[in-house]
Amino acid sequence: MKQKPKVIILCGPTASGKTRLSIELAKAVQGEIISCDSMQIYQDMNIGTAKPSIEERQGIVHYLIDFVSPSTRYSVADFKKDACSAIKEILSHQKVPIIVGGTGLYVDSLTKNIEYPTIETDLNYRKELENKIEEQGLSFLYEEAKKIDNQAMQTISPNDKKRIMRVLEIFHQTKKTKTQLEQESRLEPPPYQYITFAINMDRKKLYDRINKRVDIMIEQGLIKEVENLRKKYQDFPTAMQGLGYKEVVSYLNGEMTKEEMIEKLKMETRRYAKRQLTWFRKDKDIIWLDGEEAIEKNIQCILEEYSER
Repeated sequence: MKQKPKVIILCGPTASGKTRLSIELAKAVQGEIISCDSMQIYQDMNIGTAKPSIEERQGIVHYLIDFVSPSTRYSVADFKKDACSAIKEILSHQKVPIIVGGTGLYVDSLTKNIEYPTIETDLNYRKELENKIEEQGLSFLYEEAKKIDNQAMQTISPNDKKRIMRVLEIFHQTKKTKTQLEQESRLEPPPYQYITFAINMDRKKLYDRINKRVDIMIEQGLIKEVENLRKKYQDFPTAMQGLGYKEVVSYLNGEMTKEEMIEKLKMETRRYAKRQLTWFRKDKDIIWLDGEEAIEKNIQCILEEYSER
């Protein structure tokens, strides 16, 4: 039987060093990188997403980065389609595809070959949900979603408005839960052999890195970046729900002081990193790398696993 093409996935929590390791890995294996980050897709959102600069990319070709307007909705189904196209293109160049990022849902869409049915948005129902949030709070919708699909909600934050609404909208439109649809869609095996690695790190050290990263983002001009986004784009609800952006918007709206905003951003980022680790630890096929080891040692580990498959 013909062997499936190999694709490397490098995931892990925010601020764990994925970007640096992926660049060096791409140089070592003649690879090209596909971003697997639900926020780095957006144009003009650079600082808050920790998007690698042209200099940081060191000439390595990157796909699915900086190509979607913040005013455009972009779904996991869109990502899967675009990522599969990018994988084909990279393989046609005789290069190694390397998927890099921390969005667990995006990783699962590939490794579990989840097919997402096209679901038309019911704008009236969405407005109804928005009104419920205004009147009863997001926590009310969170509890409603848990009653419908408790399994899906185990990995969704009570503050993640977009994904909470998505669970409710899927059930409203299809009369099936998100979990049901995903289980039904995994009947076909993936067309590629995904070899998945994740970076682990001592929790305290990771949290220290996150706190420092937030301070650097503020110094680099995150507040100005958000101000410019609000001037340039009239409507960008999905993008503005992103970590780092919604906190700055609250500050600009006078809902908290700058110091409170910075502390909240650090806290929410630490919580996000914890959720990412929880998500990836569910996958028993993931090979864990020590984020405190030298990059060369982790690359050697990846190369050994890659050659043995």
